[in-house]
Amino acid sequence: MGAGQFCTNPGLVIAVAGPDLARFKQAAIAALAQSEPAVMLTPGIHAAYDRGVAALDANPAVTRVAGGKPADAPNRCVGALFETTAAQFLADGRLGDEVFGASSVMVVCADSDELTGVIAGLEGQLTATLHADAADADLAARLVPLLAGRAGRVLANGWPTGVEVCHAMVHGGPWPATTDVRTTSVGTLALARFVRPVCFQDLAPALLPPALRDDNPWNLPRTINGVREVVA
Repeated sequence: MGAGQFCTNPGLVIAVAGPDLARFKQAAIAALAQSEPAVMLTPGIHAAYDRGVAALDANPAVTRVAGGKPADAPNRCVGALFETTAAQFLADGRLGDEVFGASSVMVVCADSDELTGVIAGLEGQLTATLHADAADADLAARLVPLLAGRAGRVLANGWPTGVEVCHAMVHGGPWPATTDVRTTSVGTLALARFVRPVCFQDLAPALLPPALRDDNPWNLPRTINGVREVVA
């Protein structure tokens, strides 16, 4: 979607080797083979994407396992999926570098211990998604605290591009990203980016903004002296 031009694009796929991962890999190969090249936002973004993909292609620790249809016009993003092992990923920090666009690196782990080791070694991420079912409950319980320490938004069995404007939603990222309002454009915390506090002292009600008047003409829920006002 959008040629992968989302800051929450899943650029890393970390999983334990086995039949389930093999099925995922084959499905991804088939899907990418039908993927049309998509226009990127600017020539500079496209050039940076091509450089990132070329660096992965040139890295002997990485194998390209899938790709989209060839580009037929300028500034088109060709999707790519790469594969490496947990040991190689941990040994080469460049493999975790973001490639802004429709490219992902699949990190294949031998077992759950390698999986937790890879996650523990990650830099801060905007989002992290846990794909699991009931049979994975014990492993999921081990992973959630690790993921929450590295990402400001942890999902289960979904995709991180959709957001809701609500008190619980943040853009993502490690500390301090989710506590610094200058770094989020998602959720109600983002309001602080666009408002300026003003103190009105001893003004007559008629001179106050409507939201501050005692009769609350906009009928908005307000916090008064630290207490949330109930609005009928």
